[in-house]
Amino acid sequence: MIRLSPCIEMLFADAGDFYARFAAAAKAGAETVEFWNWTGKDLPRIKALAEENNLTIGAFCVAGDNAEFNQKRLMYREAIPAFKEVCAESIEKAKYFGCPSLIITCGNTRIDIPRHEQHTNIVLALKAVAPMFEEAGITLVLEPLNVLTNHMGYFLDSSYEAFAIIEEVGSPAVKLLFDVYHQQISNGNLIDTIKKFGHLVGHYHIADVPGRNEPGTGEINYPNVFRAIDATGYQAYVGMEYRSLAPSADTFAAVKAMTL
Repeated sequence: MIRLSPCIEMLFADAGDFYARFAAAAKAGAETVEFWNWTGKDLPRIKALAEENNLTIGAFCVAGDNAEFNQKRLMYREAIPAFKEVCAESIEKAKYFGCPSLIITCGNTRIDIPRHEQHTNIVLALKAVAPMFEEAGITLVLEPLNVLTNHMGYFLDSSYEAFAIIEEVGSPAVKLLFDVYHQQISNGNLIDTIKKFGHLVGHYHIADVPGRNEPGTGEINYPNVFRAIDATGYQAYVGMEYRSLAPSADTFAAVKAMTL
């Protein structure tokens, strides 16, 4: 069964500010929500709003105020201690919310070293933090992003290379965030990829192409994609990370109907 998790950074803006969106998501029928960075937010208020509206927190990003991590991400071996520091802090925040997954992006391509070395640096960084996530019972999900439309310069655009990284890390607590929108732009071949590599996916994001709007507005056959995801036995969340053209509550209902 597909379990939807609206990203309230993008959805329910018609309800008001970030904090007003919890009640709006619950009213629309959501049981889980997700957001981007935890830094700069009122965490006790988020927890109270989630509890008040019978919502769980499905995912948010590894984040922190560590300047070295924010500059170098996973692309530099010398930044691994900084990465471990922000992971430890983010894990504590995930425990506070009872959140099962944390999202990580690797950073932009370097021009000073070959690509294969950058690939290895990401593997080493993820291996270094994997025991922390295993012990915490939280899944770290690595996200490839498209470089054609939204994230020019980002290192990891292909889900195929990303799956290779996950296999090299070899930890049950380190998986892939398969963003259907990004991967339709980067590689296509969505359903075959999901069938072959779905066991390595720890979180999904959805939006349609082009435009990054709600499913049903573009070229992706989402009912078929949802059936493919469900057929893999996937049990975690599918994050709704799109710019809603129609009212968010209406698009939530429409997408939920596609999953039935």
